[in-house]
Amino acid sequence: MKLSLISFLAATGYATASSSSNPFAPKVSANNAESAYTAKLVRGAKVMRSLDGQQQEDDGEIDLTNYSIKFEKCQFVKEFAGEEGDGGEDGNFLQTKRFVIFRLCPNNSCKSCNYDFGEYLIDLETYLQATTEFVEEKQEAMCETCNDCYDMAYNQNNGDGDEDGDNEDAYKCQNIDTSSCYEECQNIENMEDNGYLDASEFIECQALENNNNNNNNNNGNGVQYYAGAMCASSGSRIKVGVFTDEECSTLAEDMDVESMLYGDNGAMKLSYHKMKAVFPESDCVASCLQEDEDDGNQDNNNNGEQQAAETAEICQTLYEAAGKCESIHGFSAMKYYNNNDGNNAYYNQVRNEEAVCNYMSNVASGIYDMSGEISIVGGRSITGGGVATTGGQKFALTFFILGSIGLAGYAAMLHQQLTKGAKSTLAQQGGAMA
Repeated sequence: MKLSLISFLAATGYATASSSSNPFAPKVSANNAESAYTAKLVRGAKVMRSLDGQQQEDDGEIDLTNYSIKFEKCQFVKEFAGEEGDGGEDGNFLQTKRFVIFRLCPNNSCKSCNYDFGEYLIDLETYLQATTEFVEEKQEAMCETCNDCYDMAYNQNNGDGDEDGDNEDAYKCQNIDTSSCYEECQNIENMEDNGYLDASEFIECQALENNNNNNNNNNGNGVQYYAGAMCASSGSRIKVGVFTDEECSTLAEDMDVESMLYGDNGAMKLSYHKMKAVFPESDCVASCLQEDEDDGNQDNNNNGEQQAAETAEICQTLYEAAGKCESIHGFSAMKYYNNNDGNNAYYNQVRNEEAVCNYMSNVASGIYDMSGEISIVGGRSITGGGVATTGGQKFALTFFILGSIGLAGYAAMLHQQLTKGAKSTLAQQGGAMA
């Protein structure tokens, strides 16, 4: 069964146990009370907020137009499956959760983003679908403008075009380098003809068919392989990996996905032109301020009247689907609307936020490796729901072990000295008696 984590930490505020059920949680190990409590919260999560600007004042909704989306980390986490950790439908006791942590940072502060921000946890598939769709729409708009500007420049150079002052779309071409953008757009349009597949086509886990072997099994070894998005470079990047199961949870580490891609014209490679735009190193992915299509010419079209700011769809989608950790970061956009009825989304979010922030901190802490297992440096790996050992605990344990060894050695030395002393005394007594 494929579980979508959009149900996991439904951001808008975790509903109480009596709320309608939503399968929104990675089930965590019941190793401790906090894990069990968090699992209970997550199982009852429910999306309860929308971002309809017309009802913002009445419904306590928030304005995100002063913020931008910043990618923080991608992380797999293996946890116990089933409602009570007793195994999922396939009998597997462990299942892999795929997370992305992102922030909403104040505009123009993506490089720092150390205050007045919100931090969010969302499933990888939902994040990639929303962000790559945004990138695709942005690229399509850019290429449409580029082609128009290219044609306009061509016509003007041949004496067939209107003067800039007579063309109402001329303003769009003021900052367009048609030579570079036209080449880029042509490469995107002819990508498959040039032997490339869009990596965003593998956001969802899917079976690979190696046509070179004329069968449904890859590499002729009788094993069916699958391709899907995965975390890379310690979570700072996202790429397409090869897996041995239909859930894309067991990585085939020695397999290269590009060695299994074939098109009508032979072997294919992956193009990350869209996917790489959703995890920039220091820049933001997108602004939450909805851009007006005719923003550059709005004074002419709107008689100089300023339109009300609207939140971009990508921010609405991600915000509503994500688990939220806001108040501890001073997120000023969060507006509480407590009607004291116990069912308000903001009330539920604040009440449960500490548990959500703790879970998010655990995911981001670095204790998980890229496969989702808890990794202990210098020791064996343990899987699912364990509690990380702190530096102080490791020091105390080492000190206790070394101290015990020292005391054992000291006791042995004392025993040896006492034994020798007793033998010497008896020998002296025996000589005197003789």
